[in-house]
Amino acid sequence: MGTAISLDVADDLPSETLHELAEDTFGWLREVDARFSTYRDDSEVCRVDRGELRAADASADLRAVLAACAGLWTATDGFFDAYATGRLDPSGYVKGWAVQVASDRLVAGGAPNHCVNAGGDVRVRGHDADGEPWRIGVRHPWDAAATCLVLTGTDIAVATSGVYERGHHVLDPRRGVPATGLRSVTVVGPDLGVADAYATAAVAMGAPGLAWLDRLPSPWQHAVVPPTS
Repeated sequence: MGTAISLDVADDLPSETLHELAEDTFGWLREVDARFSTYRDDSEVCRVDRGELRAADASADLRAVLAACAGLWTATDGFFDAYATGRLDPSGYVKGWAVQVASDRLVAGGAPNHCVNAGGDVRVRGHDADGEPWRIGVRHPWDAAATCLVLTGTDIAVATSGVYERGHHVLDPRRGVPATGLRSVTVVGPDLGVADAYATAAVAMGAPGLAWLDRLPSPWQHAVVPPTS
């Protein structure tokens, strides 16, 4: 999925069970990568984009993701757009969604206390190995060795969209140019896929994205870091 992914299971389970849970988690994420990658010519996303596969004939997961992206396009007034680049690219939702599903599967598998971290998009449940709420550091957008915020919780999703690694890669879909108004946005809520999309949409909006985030109902929250100028 183009990023480092870590899994921390805090439940006191037999090592064999932990191994099985880890294999299931990473197997699922590899499956998502194969299906949704925009860099693999044989992925479902690329085949749909080229017109070789009808969306209606795609897998249930791809159909569900496309339906979610359509709903998010409406919810964000078009600023979350899976076609913003001119081709199908649901990546702004897929990574968070995949980790959210992985977390749900861990709970169903008997591991209600865990943290899954995919390149800074984090889903935590329950408590850490010391029985305490999880602490999640948000990377400082100008200093890779520092954090600018530490969040604490037992059942939260944290997604960050920023420009400090890939440059201004988020497009303003209305103007068709990179969005430059915000340095980074972190969104906190109950679902990592939605949080990921909301963070991407806010960066695409630029400064007006702050007011849009302010209007989100509870339990959604956000933190932003403005540009240097």
